[in-house]
Amino acid sequence: MTRSRKREIANARKPDKPKPADPRRRTSKKIDSKPQPVANGETQKLQKVLAQTGIGSRRKMEELIEQGLIKVNGQVATLGMRVSSVDRVEFGRRRVDVSGGEITRVILYHKPEGEIVSRDDPKERQNVFSNLPKPKNAKWIAIGRLDFNTSGLLIFTTSGELANRMMHPSFDTEREYSVRIFGQLTSDQMNLLLAGVELSDGHGQFEVCEAIGGEGRNRWYRVIVKEGRNRLVRRMFESLGYQVSRLIRIRFGGIILPPRLTRGKWLELKIGEVTQLEEQCGIESKDSVAQPVKPEQRSSRDKRKTKSRPD
Repeated sequence: MTRSRKREIANARKPDKPKPADPRRRTSKKIDSKPQPVANGETQKLQKVLAQTGIGSRRKMEELIEQGLIKVNGQVATLGMRVSSVDRVEFGRRRVDVSGGEITRVILYHKPEGEIVSRDDPKERQNVFSNLPKPKNAKWIAIGRLDFNTSGLLIFTTSGELANRMMHPSFDTEREYSVRIFGQLTSDQMNLLLAGVELSDGHGQFEVCEAIGGEGRNRWYRVIVKEGRNRLVRRMFESLGYQVSRLIRIRFGGIILPPRLTRGKWLELKIGEVTQLEEQCGIESKDSVAQPVKPEQRSSRDKRKTKSRPD
């Protein structure tokens, strides 16, 4: 057997070596377009998770999902979908943090007269949000409103679910006010306000109406309502011919305006206080490893640097 024939037989027994890749040729991997399965861990309904991030109420989140404005792992979300902390959730071009690292925050604000509870105002008046601290990866949601000429307690939270629970009519949340009017109510008029009067948008009623003093023709009254209709307290007095000259909200539900909280100032609730508030509203509080709120974080009107008006 010739030497060349032996080499041919030896080469035939060796396995074929893979051909080197052509560096000019680009390779691509097949990408699965379906959302990846949720990793091991607790999952929650998408609308609940979104509400907890402070974007809005759970009902509002359901509307956004039905409109196709929410994506999960690059795909349009569907109502009832469950997600965990490892999923990528997007609202428009904004990625929403659903990791659960941010706890619910709640602050109390003593609103002065002359501020509007809205971010968008054609008249460009001073708004309450410009005086609040900037939350990380969230936004402040006002729990109830106060009109331009009303002062007193305003509550803000980063949790849309908490805000929705506290404002929902089914909870009958009490709102307590101190009201100054020019004139004095008779016993019959006070009973009429307790029984209820007809307004342009339906029946209005005080749960409590009692005199608390005053000087001269200016008299103060303590009233409680269970509704948040626009200018309800003012319109109730106006229905009897009395003009309200001062209106201060001093309590919302179980939260009382702290005496030390002067106008234009805000105060953040501690973690334990927020947890208690959530439990009262039937919300399961998140486990958190965040640090407690430090007293030095409490401030207000840093930009304007104006002194609060005396109470």
